[in-house]
Amino acid sequence: MTDTIFVTGLSIHARHGVMDHETEVGQRFVIDLELYTDLSEPSRTDRLADTVSYAEVVATTTAAFKNTNYKLLERAAGAVADAILSHFPRIRAVKVTVHKPHAPIAAIFDDVGIMLTRSRHP
Repeated sequence: MTDTIFVTGLSIHARHGVMDHETEVGQRFVIDLELYTDLSEPSRTDRLADTVSYAEVVATTTAAFKNTNYKLLERAAGAVADAILSHFPRIRAVKVTVHKPHAPIAAIFDDVGIMLTRSRHP
């Protein structure tokens, strides 16, 4: 059985990108997370110790995303996935979506970004 904890719309100002102004000034990124785990125990016990703290997930995500400047969203999202899997043993897999709504693209668009899924090795 796989249940899901999710966080959507986490806005973080960071300095990722290949253009000089992206690394100097930075911009807003939006992260969505899906954390795949078994929630049967906390659904019975009602104890925080039996699940994953959303606040800790947000703090871990923010630190992993902001602490290093990456050129590619793929690498920044990979850092978030690695950090979550490393810090939260209850999480079996994580899906990370990174939106870059103000990407320097000569076009009119609503959003651009990447989505990746990482799981623990058995």
